[in-house]
Amino acid sequence: MAGTSVHSLLFVLSAFSAVCYGGSVIRERDAVPAGYAARPYYPSPHGGWTSDWSASYSKAKALVEQMTLAEKTNITAGTGIYMGNPCVGNTGSASRLGFPQLCLQDSALGVASTDNVTAFPAGITTGATWDKSLMYQRAVAIGQEFRGKGVNIYLGPTVGPLGRKPLGGRNWEGFGADPVLQAVAGALTVKGVQEQGVIATIKHLVGNEQEMYRMYNPVQEGYSSNIDDRTLHELYLWPFAEGVRAGVGSVMSAYNAVNGSACSQNSYLLNGLLKDELGFQGFVMSDWLSHMSGVASALAGLDMDMPGDTQIPIVLGTSYWMYELTRSVLNGSVPVDRLNDMATRIVAAWYQMGQDKNYPPPNFSSNTHDRTGLLYPAAVLSPIGVVNYYVNVQADHYKVARQVAQDAITLLKNDDDLLPLSTSHKLSIFGTDAQVNPDGPNACGNRACNKGTLGMGWGSGVADYPYMDGPIDAIKRRTSNVTYYATDSFPSVPTPAADEVAIVFISSDSGENSFTVENNHGDRDADKLAAWHNGDKLVQQAAAKYSNVVVIAHTVGPLILESWISLPAVKAVLFAHLPGQEAGESLTNVLFGDVSPSGHLPYSITKAATDLPASIANLRGFALGQVQDTYSEGLYIDYRYLNKHNITPRYAFGHGLSYTTFSLTNTSIRAVTPLTTPFPPARPTKGPTPSYSSAIPPASEAYPPPGFVPIWRYLYSYLSKPDADAAAAAANQSTTYPYPAGYSTVQTPGPPAGGASGGNPALWDTAYEITLTVTNTGARHAGKAVVQAYVQFPAGIGWDTPVIQLRDFGKTGTLAPGGGSERVKLGLTRKDVSVWDVAAQDWVVPDPGARYRVWIGEGSDRLGVVCYSDSLVCEEGVGGPV
Repeated sequence: MAGTSVHSLLFVLSAFSAVCYGGSVIRERDAVPAGYAARPYYPSPHGGWTSDWSASYSKAKALVEQMTLAEKTNITAGTGIYMGNPCVGNTGSASRLGFPQLCLQDSALGVASTDNVTAFPAGITTGATWDKSLMYQRAVAIGQEFRGKGVNIYLGPTVGPLGRKPLGGRNWEGFGADPVLQAVAGALTVKGVQEQGVIATIKHLVGNEQEMYRMYNPVQEGYSSNIDDRTLHELYLWPFAEGVRAGVGSVMSAYNAVNGSACSQNSYLLNGLLKDELGFQGFVMSDWLSHMSGVASALAGLDMDMPGDTQIPIVLGTSYWMYELTRSVLNGSVPVDRLNDMATRIVAAWYQMGQDKNYPPPNFSSNTHDRTGLLYPAAVLSPIGVVNYYVNVQADHYKVARQVAQDAITLLKNDDDLLPLSTSHKLSIFGTDAQVNPDGPNACGNRACNKGTLGMGWGSGVADYPYMDGPIDAIKRRTSNVTYYATDSFPSVPTPAADEVAIVFISSDSGENSFTVENNHGDRDADKLAAWHNGDKLVQQAAAKYSNVVVIAHTVGPLILESWISLPAVKAVLFAHLPGQEAGESLTNVLFGDVSPSGHLPYSITKAATDLPASIANLRGFALGQVQDTYSEGLYIDYRYLNKHNITPRYAFGHGLSYTTFSLTNTSIRAVTPLTTPFPPARPTKGPTPSYSSAIPPASEAYPPPGFVPIWRYLYSYLSKPDADAAAAAANQSTTYPYPAGYSTVQTPGPPAGGASGGNPALWDTAYEITLTVTNTGARHAGKAVVQAYVQFPAGIGWDTPVIQLRDFGKTGTLAPGGGSERVKLGLTRKDVSVWDVAAQDWVVPDPGARYRVWIGEGSDRLGVVCYSDSLVCEEGVGGPV
């Protein structure tokens, strides 16, 4: 998911798996290819050792040490799917001590499953703005809405999938197919949301690059993403490191396995990389119903089980934690030390965001839009009460939503300067994507259809539209000289005049594997990189009739455009991505020239799917046993692969045109922190962590309170007196729990690459600072420019590196025509010029004195400025590296 649907076939299959495998570690792992390993890493590191979290941990310790065993286990898991209001996930509480039930809610683009909220543009749209300020403003608005609804934990941002596979179903939830673009947008989202007091959840850790076969079920295990150590660090872990450095309170594990070990119980991933190397101080939660074991997952570093059930929700009403975790602590199989750290991490995050003071309670229901409803919808008999209070949290957030949607619009082609249009143009509009779904923008639950304007993909990552401003409605507000053909089949039309303009709307959708839409199983496995609803044919037919055609695409990702992109009549192409509720005016502002387009592609558009290697161009299919998805391409995804193999895309990563032109001049580079040694300075040592008694508590701490009457299917942390007494007695027996290989209870000082939130703080020392002047050289239109900085490592350093790699970017304000200018500052950190040394297990600058080139321009293929790290000289007007 979060929020995967219990109505999907996958959930039925995964539910059956709990019966087949009994909720323990499912079975011995399938063999992964040689060279890929998920080595054991124990114990789970204690939280609280970084200075930025120490005050919250002190408060948490004071609270947790007052908790009983049942209260501690109660706050580490959910109370069951559909077993409470208001949220998609609801933890237990320690109400005796004032610690509330925590509300966890989708989605990454707005508060899901409720009304009176804003449906913001999707992550991929936000990434296409290349605007750090807008990324932050969107996050602030999202955080304000989640807080206003009383949500404690925001299930976003999404930075995994990274976008490795263009066909991947949930790429649109993230910010683009590059670790730095994802990292910057993800970290700014964490910052903006958490400044409102809401705990952010960065997800999904890690390797969830395909939707199909992601989940464990009795037919097959969830696929294994087999990722080598260097690739994991330099690509897929990179945005998570930035999120941790930004102070994120929660991390969600992915459904799939990494190197053969399921992410929710992968000790190397959770204990080793996340908690020790990256110094993560918050809590790790499972994705919904991805929890597959009791003791094993606790030891491996999982801190919160969501939504609390086993993989057969509703029917059985059972859990691997809650009462079972209570049992495991009493019988000694889960150390008290581990439970104390789990509870402390959760409580510390609550204090870290200031939720102990004046935080509003939830005021909505995810289960119904009615004012009253079932308080426990999955129970056989449930009381009814007021569940919705209709609190409007939208404020004026439509403004930032519209600004993001507008500034993301990416002009790919504009022959003969056809755009911007004049209101005097006669317009013929084609394609059902131009209009709001006639059944209503929210007619399809979880947006699991592609009908009308595509404003977001489908699945758990959606929100309900308060309204949708449709493109055709906005166009008609601008001009009456328009005819709309609400069809995806080219109709019979009058012979157009030579200057008449046809605007063709096309779309491509995807989403979560919980739903199948037009034979696409989450991923774009049926339609692939073609426009849906015969959109490519519609463009071709329009181009055969009209001399001036504008194509507008609402799409989750890249499309193959070759069947029509070179047709003489196709003069202009705009990618509007997924604009959310403000699809109309954001588009017409660009179409009619109120603003110049300033979006840039957050991925490459190739001429053919086969321009990329099979490992990333194709989806993995069914297999007996575990599907093996091996990242054999290593570092070479998207533009990295294309550049390495001298393949020219149709439109390069970072490409975007404007109605005006810009020059980049007066460029300078200066060294800030000298890089005198390959390795960074030694990491700081870990600070102190909360200390508790390690004694197993008395069985009485697990007993239910007097007069306790359970609600059927609600998950509790209590054990009956006989069960609790039996568990306590088992702790004194001589048998030993079969702990995993490599298990230890001795805390370690941590790896050399660690030392603070995000890793060794020296990695973020600014190594080089670059400043330049951006000038609007056009005479007619104002506009915003995007400046991108890519690093090129020296040759002969002993490490294979991509030709160029994005390392920073900036966007100007609106520059006036005829010379409006702005100074832009970009920076490169030590980490930006480092590679991951798999032998040293640390970041290393391969040759600090060698010449690193920093290429600067308006796209990865438009790099006309270069600065040199050795001479600190910059050259302008040069040929780029690709």
